[in-house]
Amino acid sequence: MPFVTAPDGTRLFYKDEGEGQPILCLSGLSRNTEDFSYAMPALDGYRVIRMDYRGRGQSDWADYRSYTIAQEAQDALLLLDHLGLREVGVIGTSRGGLIAMGLGLAARDRLRGVCLVDIGPELATSGLDVIKTYIGKNPAYQTHAEMAAAMPARMKGFANVPPARWLEEVQTHFRETERGLQISYDPKLLDAILEAGTQPAPDLWPFFDGLQGLPLALIRGANSDLLSPQTAAKMRARRPDMLFADVPDRAHVPFLDEPDAVFILQTWAAML
Repeated sequence: MPFVTAPDGTRLFYKDEGEGQPILCLSGLSRNTEDFSYAMPALDGYRVIRMDYRGRGQSDWADYRSYTIAQEAQDALLLLDHLGLREVGVIGTSRGGLIAMGLGLAARDRLRGVCLVDIGPELATSGLDVIKTYIGKNPAYQTHAEMAAAMPARMKGFANVPPARWLEEVQTHFRETERGLQISYDPKLLDAILEAGTQPAPDLWPFFDGLQGLPLALIRGANSDLLSPQTAAKMRARRPDMLFADVPDRAHVPFLDEPDAVFILQTWAAML
């Protein structure tokens, strides 16, 4: 399996598939490379690089104090250097979008464009509160099938999702054990989130504005509890050229194989 090793010894897992213009995919907070499995058909014809952040997926667990956006941005640059890639397009889902905006200020010359997925410079507190209820905790289900059956009620804002899709999601992100379902990341990620919450929230609008001049897209779940319609509207006002889709029947986050999402992904990728 392909790994790159960070200076502190943490091994970081990645996938490198396809040929063409390289696109780096950065996943959500507790997610992993499989976050983009449904988007892969839309990205046919491109070189797609996916990575597991430290403490997630198949990457090594590390000191939880290194589970920060700044460190994860450095890890992403390390991977690009390892692969000999000077410039890439970046698709950033949730946490990955925050990392992408950080790269826009810290390493703009490495970016050819950014596609943000259900994330922006202002985060709704209601969505953040929901995230804190499950991060670092094993779900109260014994089997994949049991949790998949509960997903329609758990995932507020999602509709018209086939049962098979919920089963795929659960099987991808949770391990079935004799003790019930287990999360696939370091539970100390919760400690990192709680400690970060004790610090004053930075103004992220300069990070968004740092993407000026780059091909930019935003894919939002129409029922998102993290990226409000008001914030999305402000983003569009600041970047009238930004591609935008409000994906119906989806909250945080779209799967990225919805027709509206596919259209934006392919249109944005062609601009890189």
